[in-house]
Amino acid sequence: MNIRVFLVDDHEVVRAGLRVWLEMEPDIQVVGEAGTAHEALEKVEAARPDVVVVDLRLPDQSGLSAIRRIRQTHPRMGVVVLSSYANERFLSEALGLRVHAYVLKEAGSDELLRAIRAAAQGEHLLTRASMSALLNQHRPSQPSEDYPFASLSAREMEILALLAEGLTNREIGQRLFLSEGTVRNYISSMMEKLGLRNRVELATYALRHNIHDWVPPL
Repeated sequence: MNIRVFLVDDHEVVRAGLRVWLEMEPDIQVVGEAGTAHEALEKVEAARPDVVVVDLRLPDQSGLSAIRRIRQTHPRMGVVVLSSYANERFLSEALGLRVHAYVLKEAGSDELLRAIRAAAQGEHLLTRASMSALLNQHRPSQPSEDYPFASLSAREMEILALLAEGLTNREIGQRLFLSEGTVRNYISSMMEKLGLRNRVELATYALRHNIHDWVPPL
């Protein structure tokens, strides 16, 4: 599969570097780039990429506004945020717009590649770097003394541990020999049991309560 990628970043040097680096991958083709949200919306319409990689800081309007417009006209297009902001509000807003991944610029190149490839398949990916940054903002002053996973089954615990590592539903399913649909059902069940709204809150909960102290490596 040849993945058509469009880059949106206000720094020309950053876009040029990303283009050269991404096109070294045999399955990725950069089909366009833009430095503003307005330019991106026009060019994305013409280029029809599989995945748009968007910085949140743009000179004319926020990347989130651009993503919202892209989502309205191309709801199935893959969207990956590439940002320097390790901020819960930005992350939550981006995921509320159904972006497929939120990757920090400080993350390794492998994480961006995984995010682009997951987005091209319609999968959602929480990268380790973004989850770690988010967790650091919410680390409790004292650890919980109660067992925080009492409502979860052993299988749900396994899935939650892998989700906290940043694996997609497909990767979790492959690791545990489950279908993607089954993994999604387990994740929905866990969110309901724990009173959480989305995958970010679920993964943050798992990391905050040190799930890997309770689940052996899988």
